[in-house]
Amino acid sequence: MAKEKEGMKAYYGITFLIGLGFFTMGLMDPLYDTYVPMFLSNFLSSDSLVGGIMGIDNFFAILLIPIVSALSDRTRTPIGRRMPYIITLLPASAICFSLLPTAALKSLMFLIIFIFFLNLFKQAVRGPVVALMPDIIPGDYRSEANGVINTMGGVAAIVGTVGLAKLYDVKVKIPLFGDSIVPFTSSTTADSTTYIGKLPFVISGLLVIIAVILLFLFVKEKKNPNAAEEKEPPVFQSLKLIFTAKDKSALFILISLLFWFIAYQGVVPWAGIYSKEFLGLSPGTSALSAGMVGIAYAIFAIPSGIIAHKIGRKKAIRGSLVIAAIVLALTFLHYPITNILGITGPARFISFWFLLFIFGMFWVSIVTNSFPMLWQMATYSDMGIYTGLYYFFSQAAGIIAPILTGALRDLFGDRVIFINGTVFMLLAFIMMGFVTKGEPKKEIPQASE
Repeated sequence: MAKEKEGMKAYYGITFLIGLGFFTMGLMDPLYDTYVPMFLSNFLSSDSLVGGIMGIDNFFAILLIPIVSALSDRTRTPIGRRMPYIITLLPASAICFSLLPTAALKSLMFLIIFIFFLNLFKQAVRGPVVALMPDIIPGDYRSEANGVINTMGGVAAIVGTVGLAKLYDVKVKIPLFGDSIVPFTSSTTADSTTYIGKLPFVISGLLVIIAVILLFLFVKEKKNPNAAEEKEPPVFQSLKLIFTAKDKSALFILISLLFWFIAYQGVVPWAGIYSKEFLGLSPGTSALSAGMVGIAYAIFAIPSGIIAHKIGRKKAIRGSLVIAAIVLALTFLHYPITNILGITGPARFISFWFLLFIFGMFWVSIVTNSFPMLWQMATYSDMGIYTGLYYFFSQAAGIIAPILTGALRDLFGDRVIFINGTVFMLLAFIMMGFVTKGEPKKEIPQASE
């Protein structure tokens, strides 16, 4: 009763603890994306081979997240159903991540082995980590809780790129790991001697293990209150029930998120290249274009959950989809309009960054509130299955978008990415119109929207 009176305030502490898992994984991702291609390039001269190896994480994500999430639904142990995966797979991920630079100093084979197992462990644990929050936080407050967690993930990405990445150049002695900086002669260029830094990887791995200890000590999973009468159908039967249900709300949300992730993945990864080619920014500065989306994401994740709690998740998502589509359309027009008006220099790229920042504000509202809508349709027994389906469709978009966007760029030029994003955001808006469930209280179809 006391918690009901306090509202979300009663759950901020536990949400923060659960969010530590996201935070530490968020620290690893930017370091992995930045430095592992460099490690691979020391052995491989082919960018396509480097890209293929880097794509292992997408393969494991689309394969493992749905399977392990569903398995965790049916796991029963004294410490819970998600925790066994978290306390084994997250530390294993941390160890593999910490040893990546050491492996890169040994040989290409060692490096690929550690990349393989890192992604195996990290993607397998992602579903149970994500499903832990809706297991514990009541449906009424999951948008706010997801906002807290998304904020922690966004801050982690900033800390990883701005803070920990700076430690790559710091030379110290690390216990068990030796010198933090080790010279390395690249086999791809005969006269090229570079160095490999260990410190960011070791610190990130240590933080992951600390987060796991805190999760294990202070986060206690709830037992199913309806365990006696609630039967658990097999995984594939559960999937069939979801897709063949009379109410197609879950299916329409999944199709919607496929569309909006295709829009996002078709724009943000290309923003740096666009900034360099059209706005004349240096490679280092052009990276800030995508960074504007990340900064807005971190700032507005919590407010987007609070707003959705007041106006409804569906309204928040559909409104954000429309505004995101409009912003992308304006971004398409940005280059010719600034040409016509004679706007050059800082005013030109700052106005472009402003548009991407606005896009990020509404993008985080879409992401923060869509997961809770899916979880609201789930039961205790299939929470992991719904979590896995979310990742399956979002990762599928990550595979489709680069191919689709690359083909469109070849046919129509670089600026077409913004029109592509606009179209898919509007398609997602249309699909969301058919969703009638997912709010924390009354499930009333909103025909007027």
